[in-house]
Amino acid sequence: MKSLKRNFVQIIDKHQGIINSLCKAYYLDPNDQKDTFQDIIFQLWKSFDTFRGASEISTWIYRVGLNTILAKVRKEKRGISTEYINASHANKSISKAIADDDLQLLHIIIQSLNHLDKAIVILHLEGYRNKEISQLLKLTPTNVSTRLNRIRTELKSKFKIQNYEFK
Repeated sequence: MKSLKRNFVQIIDKHQGIINSLCKAYYLDPNDQKDTFQDIIFQLWKSFDTFRGASEISTWIYRVGLNTILAKVRKEKRGISTEYINASHANKSISKAIADDDLQLLHIIIQSLNHLDKAIVILHLEGYRNKEISQLLKLTPTNVSTRLNRIRTELKSKFKIQNYEFK
């Protein structure tokens, strides 16, 4: 049991960036991010002994993380009130936020994307190739490529507008 725990902790330490990226993309509030991070870790631990190695460990972590967040989002939409970031709320946050740096502003803008586009951006920023993203999200590689181009254009546009407003 101790070696299983040690192995799990090492894997989480190595891949916690994926989890953090997911949490930041879906939640603005740092407390919600921490809660969601813990929820994902719990789900990973519960299913750790069932990981068969059919995919990369990072792919498995991403899938469990995204499924955990989407389940949480669905639960929140049913009436449990927490600070879920939707596009209109994110736009208000962008207007109110004073970005200390461009990276913080970019995170805020990414939060305004729809679920699928957010997932594509996160995977792309984590270094996944279009083919890997397509397999993870069950899309065609062409669809991923097209969406990435549209997302880049949208992000550039929003980033320029918001960056101009903050200066």
